[in-house]
Amino acid sequence: MDITGARRTMTFVAIDFETADYGADSACAVGLVRVENGRVVDRASRFIRPPRREFVFTYIHGITWTDVAGEPEFRDVWPSLTPMLEGANFLAAHNAPFDAGVLRACCAAAGLRPPRLGFECTVRLARAVWGIYPTKLPDVCRHLRIPLRHHDAASDAEACACIVIAAQQEPAAGNAGAREPTVGEPAAPEILPGGAGGTAQGAAGKIAQGADPRRLRARRSSSAAGFRSPRRPLY
Repeated sequence: MDITGARRTMTFVAIDFETADYGADSACAVGLVRVENGRVVDRASRFIRPPRREFVFTYIHGITWTDVAGEPEFRDVWPSLTPMLEGANFLAAHNAPFDAGVLRACCAAAGLRPPRLGFECTVRLARAVWGIYPTKLPDVCRHLRIPLRHHDAASDAEACACIVIAAQQEPAAGNAGAREPTVGEPAAPEILPGGAGGTAQGAAGKIAQGADPRRLRARRSSSAAGFRSPRRPLY
């Protein structure tokens, strides 16, 4: 799908997950930002109680079991968020195979039907439209002057939304946004920890039950910035 030059014709939802452990079903936070006609019209973020108490990636996103022990499970969180997807043309995520895989795995574990929406990957988009390398979210946001709190689900999603909006304002550039499979398609991508992270313009949305994921960033180890997966960079 070519999304450049299409700022008045598309509705999309940017999404970001943070995970507790190596399991794709271990979402512990999610952020969504809905964009219509090139403008953000809705935001939401939630903590999620993952299926296991062990947290491997606290040092990346700052979230612990204590933070989410009293939060609802994915099966209870996701249905309240799906109205944000109504009428959307696609989902967007930075390193989309990760977020698509988490959404697929969490829906499967919860017995929920995943949305039949394709994913646009803003890693691919940033490379195709602006030639940005390296293409981790901090790199792209620095290039586009988008404010960023890395590995915060609410701000990850907003940064991703702003990248797509910026690309939509560029002249059409052919197949600038290669589509990832829809969440319900059988081919599962490689699932790795982390996700995208970052914030873009404005407030970062509603937080469930008064729990603000943003307050946890101060706990994150400084080693997170240099983390690399043995198989793929952490985006």
